[in-house]
Amino acid sequence: MSVAGLKKQFHKASQLWSEKISGAEGTKLDEDFTEMERKIEVTNKSVFDLLSKTTEYLQPNPASRAKLGMLNTVSKMRGQVKTTGYPQTEGLLGDCMLRYGQELGEESAFGGALVDMGESMRQMAEIKDSLDINVKQNFIDPLQTLLDKDLKEITHHLKKLEGRRLDFDYKKKRQGKIPDEEIRQAVEKFEESKDLAERSMFNFLENDVEQVSQLSALIEAALEYHRHSSEILEELSAKMQNRISTTSSRPKREFKPKSIMSSFESIDSSQHNGLSYSSSLKSESEVLDQPCCRSLYHFEPENEGELGFKEGDIIILTNQIDENWYEGMINGESGFFPINYVEVIVPLPQ
Repeated sequence: MSVAGLKKQFHKASQLWSEKISGAEGTKLDEDFTEMERKIEVTNKSVFDLLSKTTEYLQPNPASRAKLGMLNTVSKMRGQVKTTGYPQTEGLLGDCMLRYGQELGEESAFGGALVDMGESMRQMAEIKDSLDINVKQNFIDPLQTLLDKDLKEITHHLKKLEGRRLDFDYKKKRQGKIPDEEIRQAVEKFEESKDLAERSMFNFLENDVEQVSQLSALIEAALEYHRHSSEILEELSAKMQNRISTTSSRPKREFKPKSIMSSFESIDSSQHNGLSYSSSLKSESEVLDQPCCRSLYHFEPENEGELGFKEGDIIILTNQIDENWYEGMINGESGFFPINYVEVIVPLPQ
């Protein structure tokens, strides 16, 4: 920085100190300028909060947002362009219903109803994914551009204006000690910055119809989502009413109990020449010479990149992502899984 630049920084710091500590009054700008500055500040804060709250609206679960952020970060580290979408609650519920409905079978009225509802929930999850994409493209991204470009530029002009105002006030109060030419230059720069800041704020506030259009796009996306959801639920409701009617009118089966004594007849079939065959218990006695763990629960993958396994499976550990997630491999497949789902047998090297 040049000597002149250092002097200017000193002037601004000295003037700011006298205003904050000594109560010195600086140059006041007109009311119209002050009002525009206030509106810009409120707009800046509103856009920042809207971006955050809209993300929460699309995915209310903070744990899912954190998990998604971790998975996308890992994808970037691996050079993968594709990012993982939010795990929609409708999809998770639908998968649960389908799984148990298929286990119960179509002959079960409850099982068939679960399958119908599970398929509908999956459709609603797909619609929710479309809502996420629509809102991101037509609302979140334009707002982010507004924050990063237009509002950032205005903030830059206002910050520069404040610096030149401090420099001007410092020199004005020392008129006679500072050459008139320096004061004249300070006035010109102050006026120049005020004009730039005022013009940029005026143009932005006059064209705020763009922000109204972005809000309209958010409304249209939500309306489309709820319209499609309503159609799916109405069709599902009709299916349920039909199942209730069909199940209620089917003939009742008669309960026929079976005697316990019949089970004793099979005892002889389990013996041969007076010798009984007993099942042998298989114990895990193999020693693994690499980091590994045993699963405590069944884990069903919800997102791309996660590793599924069943209770009791042995998983080879390859990396610890953070305090909540491991990376491992089983049956030739690799992925991420929760730490609290497993018990470590051989820990990863420190």
